[in-house]
Amino acid sequence: MQKFKKQLARIFDNDLRTKQWENYPDYVIIGLIVLSTLSVFISTFNVGPVCEKILSVVDIVTVITFTIEVTLRIWAADELDEKYKGFWGRVKYCFTFYGMIDILSTYTFYVQMFIPLPYSMLKALRVLRLLRVFRYMHSFRLLQTAVSSKAKEMWVSFQFLAIVTLMLSFVLFFYEHNAQPDVYDNGFKSVIWAFAQYVGDPGNFADTPPITFAGRMIACVIGLLGIALFAVPAGLIGSGFSEAMEDEKLKEKIERNVKSIVHSFKFEKDQQHTNLFIVPRHKEVNTVITRKFIPYEDILEAVKESDCLHLYDMVNAMNAADHPESKLVLINFKKNTPYGCCIDRGSKVTIVSTSGNTEPGSSWLAYHIAKLGGFNYVAKEIETDLDNPTSYYNIPSNTKCPNLQLFIDDLTRLAARPGSWVIPILGATGLKSRPSQFHFCYNSKKFDASYNDPESLVKDYATFDTLYNGVEKVMDEKFGYKCDKNEWYAIQKANIGHHITAENVFTLRVECYVWMFDNRYMSVIKDLAETFHNTLEPERELVIPAEMLVRPEGKDFGMQDYVD
Repeated sequence: MQKFKKQLARIFDNDLRTKQWENYPDYVIIGLIVLSTLSVFISTFNVGPVCEKILSVVDIVTVITFTIEVTLRIWAADELDEKYKGFWGRVKYCFTFYGMIDILSTYTFYVQMFIPLPYSMLKALRVLRLLRVFRYMHSFRLLQTAVSSKAKEMWVSFQFLAIVTLMLSFVLFFYEHNAQPDVYDNGFKSVIWAFAQYVGDPGNFADTPPITFAGRMIACVIGLLGIALFAVPAGLIGSGFSEAMEDEKLKEKIERNVKSIVHSFKFEKDQQHTNLFIVPRHKEVNTVITRKFIPYEDILEAVKESDCLHLYDMVNAMNAADHPESKLVLINFKKNTPYGCCIDRGSKVTIVSTSGNTEPGSSWLAYHIAKLGGFNYVAKEIETDLDNPTSYYNIPSNTKCPNLQLFIDDLTRLAARPGSWVIPILGATGLKSRPSQFHFCYNSKKFDASYNDPESLVKDYATFDTLYNGVEKVMDEKFGYKCDKNEWYAIQKANIGHHITAENVFTLRVECYVWMFDNRYMSVIKDLAETFHNTLEPERELVIPAEMLVRPEGKDFGMQDYVD
């Protein structure tokens, strides 16, 4: 049902410029809106009984179709925007402009079954459906943006106009009361007269023109203010529209740059070791500049606005004592949730990346371990507050990150399966002289490799020991890498494992140079994934994803082209 709701959100995104099948329902809805409006127009003529029957059928069909559509829109509203989550969130959506139009133009058909409504009101409400077309019109969205961007300025101008008009109306009263005491017997009359001039006094309820010279001069001033009443907002909206157009051009430019950068991450074949097609770990910024001809400033803007790119300095992947060199690289990540990525492969093993924003390379490592092992994958990639970044590994008690609970909920759901294993994967930046490169963390204290820590999050020590020995053997024999247990790191009380219900939780920290600088990285990942699978979930068949065996031509650019 969750996947179905996400698909509905893609259908109801109101964007007709995307080249995807989800646009077809939008075109059907627009066609039905036009057909419904046309039927209302035809019904204003004297038509025969056959035509009336056809119009009645059209009305019933459109009402039923729109009822289903509007109901699904309300149900999937939380996928369109998080603020519409829950019962009251849906109520909030119903009171939006388009939500009210949807309800008034659709559900009133059923209200008349219980409460008689005037025929003219029903027809007028049906015509409201035509307003629903605006949600698909790009020009109308630009106008909305222009108005909303200048709303504050227009409000200030209206306040100034109202105050000046109120002052002039009082002065008008003092002069006209002496000349026309029966007409201007109180200040309310002068106020009504002054404000009525702005709309042309269509009801003649202020047909009390001033007769004194001062009153007529004030009337002239009010006339000039009446011009300003429309001229100032029109100028502001025109300015806002120009700015919205410029913003739209900038947005389109950024989207093109993001797409071009993502196309830099074309699947590469690991010919030396595994022969697998993979998304590159990273792309150097200078390489993108020279090959894609995108200026440095535009790359920064694209990364800032994108939801699939990280900018990373490779110096952070090494210990400062090893004197690493600074090198800016781009890293592409997969996003399908507000916090980052969640992929449910039906496994009892879940690989977790808790710090994809601060150490994006580790999320690339974790993703491929999960992909090759057939495990679930959950990753925090999106940072909601750049001034106060939050890692989901050790969670501060006072954190207010809006996506944290959703991350915990998804992780808890995947970890609820019998015999579950939750394995956060993190990078480590120790000295190259460290004797071990793979650090297994499961106890609350460093240098404690025992299996009797009451605060440990591992319950099945027998399987854990088998896993550790398996990884230790294959890494040592094939790559010369060593493993340790709780020697350099330990599990703190704020650890993500204490926030979820899982049978077994341990952390694997891998020295960054193992998978960032060693060209055997894919072989390391593949052997690690296979060892995890053979130990933790041998009952499931291990299948290498098809897109990693044969390049899917035309759909092999970046993490989004990976099949979940």
